[in-house]
Amino acid sequence: MTTTPVKSFDLDALINSLNGIEIITDPTQVTKLSQDYHTFSPVLVPKLEGKVGDMVVRPANEQEVLKVAAACVKHRVPVTVRGAGTGNYGQCVPLHGGVIVDMTRMQEIRWVKPGVARVEAGVKLAALDKKAREIGWEMRMAPSTYRTATIAGFVAGGSGGIGSIQYGLLGDRGNLLALQVVTMEDEPRVIELRGDDVQKVNHAWGINGIITEVEIPLGPAYPWAEVIVTFSEFMTAAKFGQALANADGMIKKEISIFASPIPQYFAALRQYIPDGTHAALLMLAEPSLELLPGLVQQYGGEMTYQKPAQEAGKGTHLGEFTWNHTTLHARTEDTSITYLQSIFPVNVETRHGASLQLVEHLYHHFGDEVMMHLEFIRVNGAAIPAALQLVRYTTEERLNEIIRYHEERGVFIANPHTYIIEDGGRKVIDPEQLKFKEMVDPYGLMNPGKSKVLEFKI
Repeated sequence: MTTTPVKSFDLDALINSLNGIEIITDPTQVTKLSQDYHTFSPVLVPKLEGKVGDMVVRPANEQEVLKVAAACVKHRVPVTVRGAGTGNYGQCVPLHGGVIVDMTRMQEIRWVKPGVARVEAGVKLAALDKKAREIGWEMRMAPSTYRTATIAGFVAGGSGGIGSIQYGLLGDRGNLLALQVVTMEDEPRVIELRGDDVQKVNHAWGINGIITEVEIPLGPAYPWAEVIVTFSEFMTAAKFGQALANADGMIKKEISIFASPIPQYFAALRQYIPDGTHAALLMLAEPSLELLPGLVQQYGGEMTYQKPAQEAGKGTHLGEFTWNHTTLHARTEDTSITYLQSIFPVNVETRHGASLQLVEHLYHHFGDEVMMHLEFIRVNGAAIPAALQLVRYTTEERLNEIIRYHEERGVFIANPHTYIIEDGGRKVIDPEQLKFKEMVDPYGLMNPGKSKVLEFKI
């Protein structure tokens, strides 16, 4: 693939070639739309400081996307695609200026059928969920930012979330059915990827084409109740979480376990979580609720909060204290806090035992420096703890030591302190993604600088 050096381009000529498409050139707006939540990382903040686009375009439909792609290829302008900007690693921060393509105007829900939906890239996850529920279905999984996040942004930059205890991660076979992308060739095309071919674009941070439509499977919509359970010991809470995760007959959407003092950062929930206690935040199908008190009693917990499904849509949503919303709440009170993203290894024989032993070791080893936040997910058929630990940041060197200590013990770290794909969760880029990249972006204009192997020279 040719990587084309970017020279200064004629902004006026580019704008003229995009007649009829919404364009933003106001510097304040362009700066705002060049950012995401990479500010969660004290390592990324200085590295991405001052990285902004030259202009923003907001296509309203696929034809306008094709027009934008053709103009940017003609003028050899870098393109960075964004949705709502709720990512955390600088995925949509332009390293080399150019055009920000904001997909949030493309909000058409093409259709919703039993078990499947087809939508445009800018559809918000909450809007799709609401529509699907009209016929008794819902999204299988969503990040804690589901109220604002877009579907294509989730595909390009996300990996799982609320619902992953039941359905696994977004990249697992069957959790994405089809993607439609616009290429950045001399004559841009629309390509439909179906089945396993969706992995050529999934979680590729917008380097492999502009996603315009997503076809996604749905799950049966249950009435979800919300529950908080508190425990005097953290490992008891963790073992309770594992036992609930393993209870295949109980339908779960969310099992989040928090070591003290994390719950103290949840201002709206403090009255339900006494100081010094450890908490489980749960979302369960109402028919499974009857079985919960017995399990809680078995582990010596106390149910301090319960909201029935018909009330769960009002006021406080427990889901918005889980996953990376936990980090957001903590940073509201202490901006020195950052986080890690981890998956604990599965013990092939016991399916879970080794994970909790490792959780216990790390909990005691780091103490309050690395505060334990577990999210139970399904991986290769086993329910295991993942984690978004909160870290009291001191130096980058110490942060790297903490990461190394985890990795040396078999914990997989998806490093949220890098904007390079390979240094994050991937380690290497899928060869199929590389081949697809060479075809759909021959000039290397899409989100340049986010990969080691796709070198981009200015």
